[in-house]
Amino acid sequence: MKTGQLIIKQLIGSLVFYLVIFLSAGRINYWQGWVYAFIGVIMTLVSFTVFKMSPELMDERSKPGVGVKKWDKSILGLSALMLIAMFVVAGLDSGRFKWSPDLHWYLYLPGIILTIAGQLLFIIAQNQNKFFSSVVRIQTDRGHAVYKDGLYKIVRHPAYLGNFIQTLGFPLLFGSLWSIIPVVISIILLLARTYLEDKTLMNELDGYRQYAGETRYKIIPYIW
Repeated sequence: MKTGQLIIKQLIGSLVFYLVIFLSAGRINYWQGWVYAFIGVIMTLVSFTVFKMSPELMDERSKPGVGVKKWDKSILGLSALMLIAMFVVAGLDSGRFKWSPDLHWYLYLPGIILTIAGQLLFIIAQNQNKFFSSVVRIQTDRGHAVYKDGLYKIVRHPAYLGNFIQTLGFPLLFGSLWSIIPVVISIILLLARTYLEDKTLMNELDGYRQYAGETRYKIIPYIW
């Protein structure tokens, strides 16, 4: 798939999700929704311009090959539902019904920073590892090998760390206490996927067990 086509595909997919936020909020002048959408669009453009993906990586990201783990399909499906739930709850809460109290600006700001930092970390991790995929599979068709440099020297799954960071920032950016419920479920799913993917790579990818001995932490430095 050409770069332009993939950019359009990702932007359209993202805009559908952003539409859920504004429909839930019931209004267009919802600044949290605009900030979140702006960050997402900018980061998508950055990932294809500043951090240029190779054609092989673009193909893998847009249409993964065979061998996707069945459990990963289930987790991805549940994670997508939780993401929609986060948007719906946040929109209904801070955008429409004001269930949560208004936060001071110094609490919204960390949410914005965490969202940007998490998405940027994800993009860098994606760019560094040529075997990065949107699904869990051993890419025998691409000569799958362990990647050990860059962010992967710090943790074994830096992209998941990026997702973890931006998910933590979500309730603060939107000022929605109720969105913490789907956020917690999303984080649990993320940690479960990290564990299962790491176990799969440990058992099925040559050299990964040695790499795990060198880079001790899966996702959170000095913790896990």
